[in-house]
Amino acid sequence: MAQMTTDLPEMMTHTACSSSQLRQLSRSMVRHLGMLNAACGDLPLSPVQAHALFEIGRQPQTIKELAYRLSIDKSNASRAISHLVEKKLAQSQIHPRDNRCLVVQITTAGKKLLAKLDTQQNRLFQDILAQLTPAQTQQIEQALMLYNQAIHNAKQQNGCLIRQAKAEDDAAIAQVIRAVSAEYGLTADKGYSVADPTLDCLSQIYSQTGANYWVIEVEGRVLGGAGIAPLANNDGVCELQKMYFMPEIRGKGLAKRVALMALDFAREAGYQSCYLETTAVLNEAIKLYEKLGFIHLSAPLGNTGHDACEIPMLLNLKPT
Repeated sequence: MAQMTTDLPEMMTHTACSSSQLRQLSRSMVRHLGMLNAACGDLPLSPVQAHALFEIGRQPQTIKELAYRLSIDKSNASRAISHLVEKKLAQSQIHPRDNRCLVVQITTAGKKLLAKLDTQQNRLFQDILAQLTPAQTQQIEQALMLYNQAIHNAKQQNGCLIRQAKAEDDAAIAQVIRAVSAEYGLTADKGYSVADPTLDCLSQIYSQTGANYWVIEVEGRVLGGAGIAPLANNDGVCELQKMYFMPEIRGKGLAKRVALMALDFAREAGYQSCYLETTAVLNEAIKLYEKLGFIHLSAPLGNTGHDACEIPMLLNLKPT
């Protein structure tokens, strides 16, 4: 099933170059914003303490909740709160529903210092935004939202292994496709892909030139996957196929990640466009395809045999 693996190093090199540049930009931003300094501007707060004060200023929180919101370990969050308590900027009390943990809340002195922190940070960012046009500001906001979501998804995907499928995965992949199809009522008698006679031997189908299938493995279990294969009788067109995910790995951004991998593979393989067929019941999938740039077609391409999939879509893979 690894017919096209010779293309993968080039794809990985491109990703590595983008990753290196993004890391450099991220490091530069952290440094310029003073996140490596011992104090936050001219205030008696370290960056971690400032972030902790901001969070408890929004609402009282436990150490565990604070650690989660700040994306730090509990011991680091606990130290930050201890310093805030020592400075009388925060106070802790027994949780009303669990006497084994403490709830931390901001004090009056903490609120006054938080107001100064807000003023300081507002002034800093006003000076930054003064260098940009309104259109550039909006562009940066949108890009940072995407970046922040990507960071969140990457954390959510920790422990998920995405790899090329092997022959020994056939039974597990078929089981995933059948289980998800049944969940959404996409039964064989209605003409959905679960009726494909090749479902139990997908490794043979995706071993052809210009085809590939990726699986998502968690703790040794295959829980999802997606594939690319040539669209019959349509030169230069591939099809995004059999994209299914079990409930326990949904909501982590894995569908988008695997789809992007498949589309990168398709471009490297020389395809000019990518086709797919789906159905209205898979509303979240349709939204994803639209965000990826797929457009709706008025009629299907070729004859895939999936008569029940009433929504054909196409993506132009050529550089614009």
